[in-house]
Amino acid sequence: MEKIKLGYAICGSFCTFSKALEQIKILSHKNLEITPIFSDFASKTDTRFFEAKDFIEEVEKISGNKAIKSIVEAEPIGPKKMFHALVVAPCTGNTLAKLANGITDTTVTMAVKAHLRNNRPVILGISTNDALGASAQNIGRLMNVRNIFFVPFKQDDSIKKPRSIVCDFEKIEDTVKSALNNEQIQPIIL
Repeated sequence: MEKIKLGYAICGSFCTFSKALEQIKILSHKNLEITPIFSDFASKTDTRFFEAKDFIEEVEKISGNKAIKSIVEAEPIGPKKMFHALVVAPCTGNTLAKLANGITDTTVTMAVKAHLRNNRPVILGISTNDALGASAQNIGRLMNVRNIFFVPFKQDDSIKKPRSIVCDFEKIEDTVKSALNNEQIQPIIL
């Protein structure tokens, strides 16, 4: 995976930020060139998990690259062919819905749209409380879109949150490798 340029987009599933951070560390140690991309909420919202500014600084430090945090900064991703692959993890139900319906009004959706124009893989790592509810139709729709691949996922708390799904962040690297070969890693559902 050396010499691979990877965009890594982070949406506002704040409880999974530590898992995303760990994967960025692992991928950066494998000599991937990682450019972080933040949704508006992820880049501006302080939570009990992280202060937004501190989280961005940590991700930029690990990746060695300045984060993309606006639609204007994300638009050149396509014309400049900036990445071999683009990961969105965590990918929220809101982002899933926008991608499934062609809505490009956020930094992350613009990054995905710009990247897809080059027929290069986008890897989605779902993290949403309504994946088996309102978001299920969007997941199904995106599973049929060319160059969209999914990090394997499972229910994270079937008793207290029966519709909630979270990807297995530890499978991001393998999913990227498969996607670069135009293959969906299996099984998708764990």
